[in-house]
Amino acid sequence: MRLDKIIARSRIIDLRSSDLKGALEELLEVSAAKFPDLKQDVLLRGLLARESTMTTYLGFGVALPHVRVKMSRRYILAIGRTRVGIRHDGAKDDEPVRLIFMLIADEKARDYLQVLASIARLVNEPAFVDDLVHAPGLDSIYERLIGGFTGIRPVQAQQNRVNRLMFREAERVAGGASCAAIMVFGDTFVGGIEPGVIQTRTKTILVTRNPIEAGEGQKEEFTETIQVRSFSNQRMAQLRSAILVALTRGIVAFTDRVCCLGGQTGSNQFDTLVVVDIEREFQTLLTGHADLVPEDVKPEVIERVIAVATELAVEGREGRPVGCLFVVGDTEKVEKLSKPLVLNPFYGYKEEDRNILNPFMDETVKEFSSIDGAFIIRGDGVVVSAGSLIQATDYDHALPSGLGSRHAAAAAISVATQCISIVVSSSTGQVMLFRRGVMLPLTDKKMSMSG
Repeated sequence: MRLDKIIARSRIIDLRSSDLKGALEELLEVSAAKFPDLKQDVLLRGLLARESTMTTYLGFGVALPHVRVKMSRRYILAIGRTRVGIRHDGAKDDEPVRLIFMLIADEKARDYLQVLASIARLVNEPAFVDDLVHAPGLDSIYERLIGGFTGIRPVQAQQNRVNRLMFREAERVAGGASCAAIMVFGDTFVGGIEPGVIQTRTKTILVTRNPIEAGEGQKEEFTETIQVRSFSNQRMAQLRSAILVALTRGIVAFTDRVCCLGGQTGSNQFDTLVVVDIEREFQTLLTGHADLVPEDVKPEVIERVIAVATELAVEGREGRPVGCLFVVGDTEKVEKLSKPLVLNPFYGYKEEDRNILNPFMDETVKEFSSIDGAFIIRGDGVVVSAGSLIQATDYDHALPSGLGSRHAAAAAISVATQCISIVVSSSTGQVMLFRRGVMLPLTDKKMSMSG
């Protein structure tokens, strides 16, 4: 859904309250001004009740309280700013909240979690949040949010002679090699690629680490957009993960070739052109099968698990590396081959609140990553359990030396069931995916810790 469609200037205010309850009352008041059928007292109780069970604090001074009710409109978004800050129980180290995004959703809205995730990704940039907090007026906040929600915040790419030549050559190579698409790595340019830079009739796929809610111009320019986060400055470090995501979404097929164009992150210069034969690249992973992702697993769930695993590999917890295992799909069989090592921390919560697609689950999953055992995740994203011991055995696949019991368990469960398992190595920081016992590295070894 286009987020700019649910934002209104009349629902952006400067908050007077110094506590969360008062701030929510102010936001509900401006929301009910146009939608008088909304019952403010009922909504306030619902918002506060959710806050008492799971924090809606996102970090960087931003909170995203939300509630679902029966109403005629799909979504209502109200935004409050305070330069002084208000207290929020979910904030770390008493960090003050300076921006509140209050989302009210109809109970039948199917893309509810995706809308929450899109807002959360947008405000996960400290510089952007700081721009909103220190904007000179509410009109400026509105303009900056519209720009953020539509992805119109790029710095113009340097269209020098080499870049123009590189793209023309990419078109020629793609045609000569019968490539199905040209994959452009947008993080080569600071701030992204400005609309109008890439002009071709060939199918184009934009790969970027930044959240994109594409405007109309961008939809015309790129056929597809894939968000893959990379922590490496190596040229096209996102390549393998991007092709994996493209496969799961059905953007490309196993029999396709893809022409990839990119350069070193932030260099503003195309310098690398690669043709990837997907079938050859993923041949060992397929092992005679055409289905990389199990039937019961949604592509967006795999993408989200990979993103969380990659962040854990780099960030660790409290400055120290952690290792963990995610088992996604074929949950009924997986549970028969596992047993709890600890009491299940996700037991009793609503499925919506423990879905990996819910942006508020990120910190929870990372916190429980230090527990021994695996996360078992249903194909629709619901986290079934954490701290589960995998008891499957596999005598047919030999793992490379240096890999431990976590990798062995991941390989074994991927053979015994129709699941995908993803491992974060505590020793190397590498993220690996297993399917039918075959290993696919998704990141490089020895990724540097951010803390």
